[in-house]
Amino acid sequence: MTKKLIFLILLPVFGYAQETQTNHMKKEPIAKKLPKELNLHEHTRVDDYYWMNERDSKPVLDYLAEENAYTEDYFSGFSDLQKNLLDEFEKRINPNDVSSPFILNKQTYQVRNKEGKDYVLIYKLDGKEEAVYFDENERAKGKPFYELAEWSPSPNNELLAISEDFIGRRKYTITIRTNKNGKFLADNIKDTDGSIVWANDNKTLFYCRKDPQTLREFQVFSHVLGTDAKKDVLVYQENDEKFSVSIGKTITDKYILIYSHSSTTSELSIVNADRPTEKPSIFLPREKGHLYDVEHHENGFYILSNKNAANKQLVFSSVVPKSIEECKEVIPHSSEVLIENMLVLKNYLVTEIRTNGLRKIQISMLNADKTKAISFPEETYYTGLPVNDDYEATKLFFVYNSMTTPSTVYKYDLANDTREVWFRKELLDKNYKPENYTSVRIWATANDGSQIPVSLVYKKGIDLAKAPCLLYGYGSYGYTTPDVFSATRVSLLDRGFVFAVAHVRGSKYMGEQWYENGKFLKKKNTFTDFINAAEYLAMKGYCDKNKMYAQGGSAGGLLMGAVVNMAPFLWKGVIAQVPFVDVVTTMLDETIPLTVGEYEEWGNPADALYYFYQLNYSPYDNVRAMDYPALFVTTGYHDSQVQYWEPMKWVAKIREMRTNSAPLYFDCNMDAGHGGGSGRTQERIDIAKEFAFILHLEGIEK
Repeated sequence: MTKKLIFLILLPVFGYAQETQTNHMKKEPIAKKLPKELNLHEHTRVDDYYWMNERDSKPVLDYLAEENAYTEDYFSGFSDLQKNLLDEFEKRINPNDVSSPFILNKQTYQVRNKEGKDYVLIYKLDGKEEAVYFDENERAKGKPFYELAEWSPSPNNELLAISEDFIGRRKYTITIRTNKNGKFLADNIKDTDGSIVWANDNKTLFYCRKDPQTLREFQVFSHVLGTDAKKDVLVYQENDEKFSVSIGKTITDKYILIYSHSSTTSELSIVNADRPTEKPSIFLPREKGHLYDVEHHENGFYILSNKNAANKQLVFSSVVPKSIEECKEVIPHSSEVLIENMLVLKNYLVTEIRTNGLRKIQISMLNADKTKAISFPEETYYTGLPVNDDYEATKLFFVYNSMTTPSTVYKYDLANDTREVWFRKELLDKNYKPENYTSVRIWATANDGSQIPVSLVYKKGIDLAKAPCLLYGYGSYGYTTPDVFSATRVSLLDRGFVFAVAHVRGSKYMGEQWYENGKFLKKKNTFTDFINAAEYLAMKGYCDKNKMYAQGGSAGGLLMGAVVNMAPFLWKGVIAQVPFVDVVTTMLDETIPLTVGEYEEWGNPADALYYFYQLNYSPYDNVRAMDYPALFVTTGYHDSQVQYWEPMKWVAKIREMRTNSAPLYFDCNMDAGHGGGSGRTQERIDIAKEFAFILHLEGIEK
């Protein structure tokens, strides 16, 4: 674990009446075709829309403007529905919403919203006294986009380092403020990944720099306050393009951590935080397939490792070890239990584990052979550790919420096994009652017999067999979609929708093997799992088979593109957000940001085996002449993760090839990146638009 602040906070269509273009004033955009031959492995592809990657060219900007105007015209036809949804969000979510208080560097902070302001304010709490510590609204004033990536007080709390993005490209500038008078120093560090770590001298900062072409984090620099950033010292450079770097600090404040990692391999270097000019030393040399994480204790090092332990094991060494094998086993590997995270305190070891898909918090006393667990009886919930910054703490903060219940943060007494509510999220709408909704977990059967967990929530009293369903999925990079509460989602549930999450292979919901069986040459399991989950929901009467909708973003957008091609008849409508749909062409272009590092997730199509496998599922390459469901596709022009032209090309090709005229709309936010527009107003507008799209298809106009 690193000491880094992380905010808590991201269908068969039988009898489907298609909507023709005659309903709209504007004519459907038809993109020009400029065929380009792409040859590899004695195979030729013809890409008619390759020209769309000409960023900032007049043809690209003109066509995007035409698409956006066409989409705006369509949505204007049911603007009242979008307004009603936004009004509901406002009535349900407190405009003065606040986060749980948290303790950092022995100071207590709280993130707050203020009515009429799009961005948050960070307050510093001191007993009964409180004051604005940092106001994002001041920094965002006059900017079309703003993101505060990280803020980090100096060890003595006299200075504040912040990293910000004003474009949406995730290239962050670091500046430093003097807290006493609020003035910023002249120091200005550009093109970073946003990470900030202070050395213990209160004047040296460590940060990561991105490659300007690929945007890969590949260098770690140290900066001394008051000096020219151009003269910053290069501390570490990662030359292997499959690896990226990240930084952190141990909870003991003893070491600065420099991680170099790919999807399958990691290596850690450490720097004494009291001697920041020393060269970093390697903790354990990289070994292909070995992923490890380290936390420091005054008696030595705890290491979370997957060496001969797919679900990870936890070991200990009093000194920097030469190998995992010479370390003492603390928590052995289990094929049934995935160890996801660890927190090392002076007297306690805390681990976040996942068993049978459910998360638990396990606590061990370091000076006694005693282990206990914080667990819950529900089948769908989320629990995890928010900020726990105090090495000597005897109290542990943990968060709990479910698909029906807003978030609660508990303060847990580690010695007495008692808990008390530290903070509870309250909705402005006091009529909302969790007991009016039902959340369950069911198990769908995959094509190969595997059991696919599906979490769902709906309002009690609805006729499930006649209910529309929105099925959400992701299924890549081992990321497990948490079963959490959403205040905006209530607007769908109250209109009779079932909302479901398919925990498909490619995530780690069922452990490491669940991930391994959804990547590389097994990637199609992700797609067939999602299809099987949808079929099961309908077959078991959890929804109407004629009213099935799907949604996913980024790699989840790839999932949407794949299932639309593989089973178009299942879906009445699909929302694909910033979708990764042009798999083969993107993975063959090493100049595109972050491509090379993706080889360990998808495989390198320069190898014929991966080329033809990816070609078999790539959504763009598999568009064909058939009826497509209604589609709403979104992107951001400044997206660095999935370039805008991927969904742009995909939509153009579907328009050309499809044999029906169901709604097909493409929305490119010209001021946004991968995460969409900034500010809570824009965020809610985007959600209302997505909800309105599927509600309109259902004929629900209020």
